[in-house]
Amino acid sequence: MLKISVIDRRTERWLVLEGKLVAPWVAELRTAWQAVNEHVGGPVLVVDLRNVTAISQEGENALLEFMSQGAKFRCSGVLTRHLIQELARKRKRNSSEASQQAQGYVRYDQGQK
Repeated sequence: MLKISVIDRRTERWLVLEGKLVAPWVAELRTAWQAVNEHVGGPVLVVDLRNVTAISQEGENALLEFMSQGAKFRCSGVLTRHLIQELARKRKRNSSEASQQAQGYVRYDQGQK
């Protein structure tokens, strides 16, 4: 199961995910993403992965897609951080944007919720 919450802040819109990012929940996440991403030039979109317990290959593909559309990520835990950094490297290899750095996509949680 995956819980998806949308939180609007002054300069950011957050998608807070809790649970397992696996099929069929990836399709629900994509639907939620499209709904919050309708406004071009709107607030920065941040995907909060701090409470995600598992991510399938399909989930990784969705996160890579969101990253290519400008999403930022908030995560904690070594595996989730590593996954986001690897996706950023993959995106960088697959795109012509050499100026993007892998670290620019991740916000590290310092133990605060």
